[in-house]
Amino acid sequence: MDYRFLLDLAIILFATKILGLIMKKFGLPQVVGALLAGILIGPAIWGPVTGGKFIPVDSTDFLKDIAELGVIMLMFNAGLETDLKELKNCGLKAGFVALLGVMVPLGLGFCIAIPFFGTNSTHDILSCVFIGVILTATSVSITVETLRELGKLKGKTGTVILSAAIIDDVVGIIVLTFVIGMKNPSETKPYMVLVNTALFFILGIGVGVGLNFLFRWLAKKYPHKRRVPIFGLVVCFVYAFCAVRFFGIADITGAYLAGIMLSNLKETGYIERKIDVSSYMIFSPVFFANIGIETDFSGFRLQLLLFCALFVIAGMGGKVLGCGAAAKLCKFSWRESTQVGIGMMARGEVALIVAQKGIRAGLISQVYLAPVILLVIISSLATPIILKLLYRKDGGLPLGGAENGLSDGKQTVAAQASVTDADSAGAGAEIGGDPPAVPESIMEEVSEQNV
Repeated sequence: MDYRFLLDLAIILFATKILGLIMKKFGLPQVVGALLAGILIGPAIWGPVTGGKFIPVDSTDFLKDIAELGVIMLMFNAGLETDLKELKNCGLKAGFVALLGVMVPLGLGFCIAIPFFGTNSTHDILSCVFIGVILTATSVSITVETLRELGKLKGKTGTVILSAAIIDDVVGIIVLTFVIGMKNPSETKPYMVLVNTALFFILGIGVGVGLNFLFRWLAKKYPHKRRVPIFGLVVCFVYAFCAVRFFGIADITGAYLAGIMLSNLKETGYIERKIDVSSYMIFSPVFFANIGIETDFSGFRLQLLLFCALFVIAGMGGKVLGCGAAAKLCKFSWRESTQVGIGMMARGEVALIVAQKGIRAGLISQVYLAPVILLVIISSLATPIILKLLYRKDGGLPLGGAENGLSDGKQTVAAQASVTDADSAGAGAEIGGDPPAVPESIMEEVSEQNV
């Protein structure tokens, strides 16, 4: 037995954590560090330098399997984090923002891909559509932290951004499911893709309602027992397996739906926290690092450089135009509409997951991971900076943020208390929930410090 995989895991975990901490120091998501770590330890850098004679970590079937588990667990957690009450109460405004936030980037992505992929066959057309599908994903984790720092998380635009992001992910997953299902039109008829997708969601939701009652009983009988999250993970894997084997759709769709079905339980936060620990300890770092490891720069020509530029512009501009225009049509001011558009602009793990699925399905080649990574990095840098500039004239924090001590005392303490409460509740703490009451002693202390 070759035990090289142990060394590979050690290098990946060490590199992703170190680079992640460095990115965190600069206010960037740690996923960016994990991506860069994968590139730095993989063949993209070491192959040309050593002629392929020495590569710290190369892509293997073992790493791909671990990475696939990482994808499934990430999407399961994303489903668990979905607030069904917020989704139900978000209203037409957030739904409209999400709809245009999907349609406009999807259309722009399709248009910029045509000159590069062509439209000579069904596969070429699907590849063009898939480029647009990658651009539909939204990651608002950076936006949430920025809005929390500004004290605007529960404001008018903050609520719309968070609600629209939930709907955005649901719609994006459905579109992804359909496009991947269409990859072999000669084997699967288009109408059968729609039928299989609809059947999976109908059956998945129907079974999920029964599972929801079962888990309520388990949570009541065995509160905060590890058997509950273990059974939750069982449901996740079964849904993912059934999605692929019996319905021919993406496994992440099954994992995401399983998470949604268990997202409104009393023990949801506990389940999410336990799954999150298992995920970030090994599976998620391997997934993100493996993307960097599999990134191929050998085919990086001038044509691809042009595609990268267009892809980033379409990705960032599509969200600003689509979501911003929808907000304006919903009677938001120009400034508020721009804030909504910028807030939906950031990309993260979902875009990477979607791109990886397209590569596995043969819709795009490995070289097209580079534009996606570039979009994640640039949008992660640009979103918080532009948001802070937009909110400066609305009574938010100056560009320096809360760390400079220039914000209103009550606002800062409430934000910090909210973060502390979220940490104590684990990964399942509800984003955007009302901050806990702040003791008067703390308020007086902050007030004295500000004076």
